[in-house]
Amino acid sequence: MLRYIGKRLFYGLLVIYGVVTLVFFLFNILPGDPARMMLGQRADAESVAIIQHDLGMDKPIGTQYLGYLNDLAPISLHNNQNKDSYWYLDKEKYAPCTTLLTIGNTSVVIKAPYLRRSYQTKRKVSDVILTAFPQTAVLALTAMTFALVVGILLGILAALYKDSWIDRITLFLSTLGMSLPSFFAAILIAWFFAYLLADWTHLNMFGNLYSVDDYGCGEYINLRNLILPALTLGIRPLAVLVQLTKSSMLEALSQDYIRTARAKGMSRSRLIFKHALRNAMNPIVTSASGWLAGLLAGAVFVEYVFDWKGMGVVIVDGMEKYDFPVVMGSILFICILLVVINILVDILYGILDPRVRIQ
Repeated sequence: MLRYIGKRLFYGLLVIYGVVTLVFFLFNILPGDPARMMLGQRADAESVAIIQHDLGMDKPIGTQYLGYLNDLAPISLHNNQNKDSYWYLDKEKYAPCTTLLTIGNTSVVIKAPYLRRSYQTKRKVSDVILTAFPQTAVLALTAMTFALVVGILLGILAALYKDSWIDRITLFLSTLGMSLPSFFAAILIAWFFAYLLADWTHLNMFGNLYSVDDYGCGEYINLRNLILPALTLGIRPLAVLVQLTKSSMLEALSQDYIRTARAKGMSRSRLIFKHALRNAMNPIVTSASGWLAGLLAGAVFVEYVFDWKGMGVVIVDGMEKYDFPVVMGSILFICILLVVINILVDILYGILDPRVRIQ
């Protein structure tokens, strides 16, 4: 088991390193000068050179890459003498670090990974992510809960009434949900429920999890703003779960133990929910965990259409303003999140089914 876990951790680290390398070189060859974006119309050659030196952009690309790895690494090098060094870790940039050993003017320290600072706001990228991710997490969990509950119930109905009008309508809706692009669904749902039916639904076309009180009493949680983006985000996983639940239930209902239980006079509800559904849940849980990982990564189009201040809006705003540290840090955070979730799921499979460890 330890060897199995070690292999999964090793593969996960390789994936993270590959993404770090790809993201760094991709964003360092993109057109656009962040220094000129920061200075605007005041940009002159001398000011641009100062900003580029401050950002470390005047160094060779190889040196910048090694410096970026050093910033991200939990164990990194600390130049004690040259405070202008690209490697220097000062108290304003980093959380407190612990020195392991010192060799000459260089110290080896343990620190939190440093994702650098925003070009535009000067905030730490880690602070930007920690502000945005909880809202994405709330949206993703709500959407996934909606998809699971409704999708499983519709899938059970489609399996129990196979080839009936219920099955045909469910098949049509699930096919429509899988084929409908997210950005189009977001615009359509916002227009229909928050514009045409606004007098009945009282829903807002745009909004965040937190709203400002009209009487100056600060912010409060506005759950109404969560309904439309969660509905939009849950459509595609719901459509997949309906079909998956239906096929799994049909397979489970055809097993011999179900026929035996039915012949013994077991009630229909107990037969369905205690026996058939329980044995049909494995592929459903597998699909749901994958969808949840994807939703936690940030639904860019849905968040942007509804102006939901999550990871999607952070990434889009960063791209529009050439705020590369924010975009790079967000992508790396998403990558690490996906890798961690996949490793945990693999370990869970290894615990539940020892045959998986042999692969």
